Amino acid sequence: MWTINNFSFCREEMGEVLKSSTFSAGANDKLKWCLRVNPKGLDEESKDYLSLYLLLVSCNKSEVRAKFKFSILNAKREETKAMESQRAYRFVQGKDWGFKKFIRRDFLLDEANGLLPDDKLTIFCEVSVVADSVNISGQSNAIQFKVPECRLSDDLGLLFENQKFSDVTLSVSGREFQAHKAILAARSPVFAAMFEHEMEERKHNRVEITDVDHEVLREMLRFIYTGKAANLEKMADDLLAAADKYALERLKVMCEEALCTNLSIENAADILILADLHSADQLKAQSIDFINTPHIPCAMCFKVIFQHSTIFY
Repeated sequence: MWTINNFSFCREEMGEVLKSSTFSAGANDKLKWCLRVNPKGLDEESKDYLSLYLLLVSCNKSEVRAKFKFSILNAKREETKAMESQRAYRFVQGKDWGFKKFIRRDFLLDEANGLLPDDKLTIFCEVSVVADSVNISGQSNAIQFKVPECRLSDDLGLLFENQKFSDVTLSVSGREFQAHKAILAARSPVFAAMFEHEMEERKHNRVEITDVDHEVLREMLRFIYTGKAANLEKMADDLLAAADKYALERLKVMCEEALCTNLSIENAADILILADLHSADQLKAQSIDFINTPHIPCAMCFKVIFQHSTIFY
């Protein structure tokens, strides 16, 4: 129990705090607690409220789980305006839990409500420590669960490789890849449009790919299923074109980054033209900056202007 005298005269501003003296459940209890109150709220959101928290001051364990209940004693010493935690919270030394909006200040200060007899605010707190499980070494620990790592990418990659339950064929240069409409449509708005409308691809469950190499298509499909591109460095230019065609924005940016990393005097002009053709704005800007540096031969600039006269506009 904690009594704050002359509460209505508290000078603390919003966010400023009052702390009670420390207390424990009994003489042999190693846990030390205190109450922390913000008379004018913790922050802007709670400025019209009194904020109230239970703070673990010291303990002989790495952590403690506890439930708590706060109430205000009225003039008849009866508990009123009680609020309690709905579960056991994990406390470590120096950690507090409580209620940012414990009670409205105007209600608390209204004499008709009888919560400040003789201008004294009396807060009653009950703390119930939840027993932890004990392991063989004698250390007290809460039960811990080991959640397996997410294998979604690996599982979908396996689905692409084994082709189980596939329902569409992608054909390129005499090679065929079996895939799944739902996954293609979820990842690419271009594939989604093919399968959503009355197009040949939907009618025959077959997509003819005419302007992508089969190795590039395989890499693009693997990215669609897994979000990864193992051969990105080797085929970044071709993958950029494919990513642009099928609206795979993340893959496109990954390709831009890879190409930027490998900009050189020998390839800068070609990369700039590629970036312009596929609206790769970041790559285009980096390529122009590279070409504009003093050490770049003028012949390179002429090559770009000759092959793609609008590139700088």
